[in-house]
Amino acid sequence: MATSLISCSPLVDPKIEKPDEMVTTGVLVCLRNFLRKCVVAVLSCGPMPKHVAIIMDGNRRYAKFRSVQARTGHRVGFSALMASLLYCYEMGVKYITVYAFSIDNFKRDPSEVQSLMELMEEKINELLENRNVINKVNCKINFWGNLDLLCEPVRLAAQKLMESTAGNTGLVFSVCMPYNSTFEIVNAVNEVCAERREMLQKEHAGNCNGHAANSGVHSEISVADLDRHMYSAGCPDPDIVIRTSGETRLSNFLLWQTTFSHLQNPDPLWPEFSFRHLVWAILQYQRVYPYLEQNRKLAKKQL
Repeated sequence: MATSLISCSPLVDPKIEKPDEMVTTGVLVCLRNFLRKCVVAVLSCGPMPKHVAIIMDGNRRYAKFRSVQARTGHRVGFSALMASLLYCYEMGVKYITVYAFSIDNFKRDPSEVQSLMELMEEKINELLENRNVINKVNCKINFWGNLDLLCEPVRLAAQKLMESTAGNTGLVFSVCMPYNSTFEIVNAVNEVCAERREMLQKEHAGNCNGHAANSGVHSEISVADLDRHMYSAGCPDPDIVIRTSGETRLSNFLLWQTTFSHLQNPDPLWPEFSFRHLVWAILQYQRVYPYLEQNRKLAKKQL
């Protein structure tokens, strides 16, 4: 009879958490947050990176291994990115730069490229509409690359997001898309050359008008000149470059800026990258920090 009553009674939906389960979940969340703060406090006793750069590799393989669409892999990868931003903020990392889309990625299947563009537009608009993460870390967002290659809706959304966060003074989050280092260096050279041409033309015009020549104009291009025209101008060079999925290639990413960066290639695919992987990356950086600093100081003496 009892069994009959149980089977026929309108029971509570099993998906709805019971009060005791909600309490248990809340306690576990609080415990997890407390432990994370303890780990961050211990890490902070050593040298902490100011700038972490990430090549987010493995979204498509993540999707393939789980027999889901590539778009799903990219969505999970975006969630991993938002989580990593918050972890870096908690750790006191000031600059985060990610390789989101290479210029070479336009060579992929057109349907995949279109899907990625739609996903980028969707996520950028989400950040514009729901600013919880941006406000929490007072985040300034940059987009580095040839934005003219993007379809108009994505380009306009990216420009709007940059403009809306330009005054923020917290975490500096730079998204490289569509980007490669070769284009960045060539673009910097072109801008310096254009700057010099303009200065020389002004000097020539001054000479024609009887004014003294401007001896401050030089035809040579220096490293400092190029640094001023890189997308990364104003940002320190990356302390750590992480490429997930175990790959050891830089794939034309920040070649100018990574001379003294610590390169790491953890095995997890990008959607699997978590707090513990970030902690391990910083521990590895702290282990080699004296060697990196020695090389930096030696290079400065040789300049």
